[in-house]
Amino acid sequence: MRINKYLAECGLCSRRKADLLVQDGRVSVNKKTVREVGTDIDEQNDVVYVDGKKVVRPTHFDYIMFNKPKGCVTTVNDDNDDKSGRPELRTEDRVPADGKRPRKTVMDYLDGVKSKRLYPVGRLDYDSEGLLILTNDGDLTYKLTHPSSEIPKTYVVRIEGGIEESDLAILRKGVKVGDVKYGRCKVKVTGVEEGSTRLEVVLFEGKNREIRRMFEAVEKNVTFLKRVAIGDLRLGGLSRGSYRELNENEIAYLKGLGGVADDGERV
Repeated sequence: MRINKYLAECGLCSRRKADLLVQDGRVSVNKKTVREVGTDIDEQNDVVYVDGKKVVRPTHFDYIMFNKPKGCVTTVNDDNDDKSGRPELRTEDRVPADGKRPRKTVMDYLDGVKSKRLYPVGRLDYDSEGLLILTNDGDLTYKLTHPSSEIPKTYVVRIEGGIEESDLAILRKGVKVGDVKYGRCKVKVTGVEEGSTRLEVVLFEGKNREIRRMFEAVEKNVTFLKRVAIGDLRLGGLSRGSYRELNENEIAYLKGLGGVADDGERV
């Protein structure tokens, strides 16, 4: 088994992050540092360490649905990672000398399951809210986040002002912002209020701050963004900042999505 797959199955991180850990020299096998991302291990006999701590695959997986509120970071540790979609920290918000960070992470809402070492599946921006899955099942995380899976994710979006059908057509075809190409999506207007428009957007990929940048491409400002579904799994009536365990049918449904093999090819 490849080292990145093993670390993901241990619930430590995604396979991509595991590759970075290996490249940074933070992973050792049988007390010997490895730096090749393609390293294979014998999971029955080899002992793997990250930062000097032994990592072991869990014998039981946990699956949590969380309704992420606005104003917290989708990460286990707030490391000032721009990929979390936070606005740039102001001087007064930066990490003080005592090392305590001023911003909440999703883990601050998960007191009852912190000991399970769960990790977010994908991200929601700092200013976004809604459905987030957390698990220690590395294979499921890989399947749900791999671009080849093209799993639809549904969002409720509010923008300032109105929007023309011609702009909607541009968004549906996919837009390019700088060097980044955002793929096709489904988008429709669901309501018009005084000074704003409400829309439903369905994405099939998950680039950083994708929806906000898509609408910026047609000169529209997003004022509200909430993910309400991953495939047919919906957030429902779960209140902001609350979580619940997924049931067996929901877990089986998620495992049946995508169809990506270990080599990244669709199956």
